[in-house]
Amino acid sequence: MSWSWKWDETLYAGSAPHYVAGRVPYPPALAGAVRDELGLDGGGRLLDVGCGPGSLTTVLAPLFAGAVGVDADPGMIEVARARAPEIEWRCLRAEELPADLGRFRVLTFAQSFHWMDQHAVARAGRGMLEPGGAWVHIGAGTHQGVPPTGPLPFPRPPWEEIGALVRAYLGPERRAGRGTLPDEGRSGEEDVMRAEGWAGPRRRFVPMGVVERTADEVVSSVYSLSGSTPHLLGARLEEFDADLRKVLRAAAPAGRFAEQLGDVEIVVWRP
Repeated sequence: MSWSWKWDETLYAGSAPHYVAGRVPYPPALAGAVRDELGLDGGGRLLDVGCGPGSLTTVLAPLFAGAVGVDADPGMIEVARARAPEIEWRCLRAEELPADLGRFRVLTFAQSFHWMDQHAVARAGRGMLEPGGAWVHIGAGTHQGVPPTGPLPFPRPPWEEIGALVRAYLGPERRAGRGTLPDEGRSGEEDVMRAEGWAGPRRRFVPMGVVERTADEVVSSVYSLSGSTPHLLGARLEEFDADLRKVLRAAAPAGRFAEQLGDVEIVVWRP
């Protein structure tokens, strides 16, 4: 099937502060799992592609002698640079790689590869790895949880009602920048990687467990999503915000929520 959506620079415009406030941080155990899985020894360099505000970059950077984060959204890079000035941050699209960045021990993609020209990026990445290097996808639902397997200390965020509210304001099709995401998909990630000469994958999982969240954090989580960034709501942002908070108060008058998050998936590919 074809993939008709085209990237544009408004995809995550204005969402960077909400991304930091509303997305659940990766668990500390993730760094140890990546280190052990890849046999890292503190040397080499990390390239985090589609790094956003540095959520993964800052977790993994201590495992390497140097780290670079790249993202196409200038707001994301601005926030990342303010959070971790010791890391090199570059505002560029993944399709511009290798961009004279040099060679790396590890390339990481945290919930970002699906927005890219996957074949072009997978092809470019092969020439950016040093011998013995690895390409790593990190998959995790850091914006919302999964059905819990046990009791929670507070109510779950009412994600179905929140989704209905977003559709009421922005329409039934999921928004993405100036366009909408099509219903049809494209070649699976594994098919792309194998077609471009990568071997794998090898998978490892790290649990995230149960987290507690405030109403403000849930609100920011909504605004961190490409389908409900603040700029999409335009002049109706204040109205939407009031309605969103009304939904949250109805679900948890005290403004405290809890949810169980799915495991973080580490997916490793080798040239």
